[in-house]
Amino acid sequence: MTSTMVRLPDLVPPPVELPERVAALRAEVRAFLAEERAAGLWRPRADTWLSGWDERFSRELAARGWLGMTIPTEYGGHARGALDRYVVTEELLAAGAPVAAHWIADRQIGPSLLRFGTEGQRQRYLPGIAKGEVFFGIGMSEPDSGSDLASVRSKADRVDGGWELSGTKVWTSGAHRAHAFFALVRTSPKDEGNRHAGLSQLIVELDSPGVTIRPIPLLTGAHHFNEVVFDKVFVPDDRVLGEVGRGWHQVTSELAFERSGPERYLSTFPLLVALLQEISGQELDAGRRRDLGGLVSRYWTLRRMSLAIAGALEAGEAPELAAAVVKDLGTRFENEVIDAARLLVSVPPDPGAESGYARLLAEAVLHAPGFTLRGGTNEVLRGIVARGLGLR
Repeated sequence: MTSTMVRLPDLVPPPVELPERVAALRAEVRAFLAEERAAGLWRPRADTWLSGWDERFSRELAARGWLGMTIPTEYGGHARGALDRYVVTEELLAAGAPVAAHWIADRQIGPSLLRFGTEGQRQRYLPGIAKGEVFFGIGMSEPDSGSDLASVRSKADRVDGGWELSGTKVWTSGAHRAHAFFALVRTSPKDEGNRHAGLSQLIVELDSPGVTIRPIPLLTGAHHFNEVVFDKVFVPDDRVLGEVGRGWHQVTSELAFERSGPERYLSTFPLLVALLQEISGQELDAGRRRDLGGLVSRYWTLRRMSLAIAGALEAGEAPELAAAVVKDLGTRFENEVIDAARLLVSVPPDPGAESGYARLLAEAVLHAPGFTLRGGTNEVLRGIVARGLGLR
């Protein structure tokens, strides 16, 4: 009987160390964030890359060269490496800063346009992304499809000069404020022998005739998610991203940017910091010390894994399998932080109180159900890892 041995190198790229040049960059970002907080311009939040929409803040980052960092200078960017961007992102998320407005555009739209876009598309969108003036969403999920992207039913039919798009996307973050999004749609009939064939990506500008955006409110009444309905929306040929029929390949490459970044374990980091501050000086039994130590060690492990993927991206690779691992482990970690916070500290009667700890915990609890949905459910991610390792 034979067995399959899974080695760590099969899952995660080699570890990398941050170059010395980024130490000054990190200090500069921290100083800026401290000034902003001291001025009362925002307060730390949990899950801020979803809930912290602040266009003023995005423009401030852009003015300092901290948006479009990996975009070439000819498109208004700064031609810096993925590791430089990683440090800026890490500091912003650790501080709970309001990054939602520019988040998707800077994280994955820019790199995807550089990899698959035409020159015209790059000139149209990249300078605005780098300035913090052009905001994007992602149109992947659909009603009744869950994380099974191959089952999308939105379709685009060939018409004179472009495509006529009909269908529905759901859970689209920020669509009510964004200028455009990438939509994964079917441009040819489904092939049962290859479910991923016939999918394409279109750049849909969200003020186009026939686009209707409806809110999907959270339990709190907050509006971050949307349903986006297409009713015979015309998309010109010059808004096709990459090759017609190659959408699945492009999306899986894009997901390496979406699934592997520090946001996959730092969404609840402000809560973890607040938790440690709350229990500082308390006598904890061995079990609770062990639980806290486990959280900190898992955080450090996830950071090393995520940083290794950033190094691979800087080298021009697209480590989709490793990204799925980080997203799966990160989602579980973020929920473990919430569980620990609820068990270790008594929350004041009013969860909306100004107490930083109570507010952060309330935000994290309310946002937690969405952690596993963004970038694929844990079950889907584990299937991706198993297939990638030849285990199924």
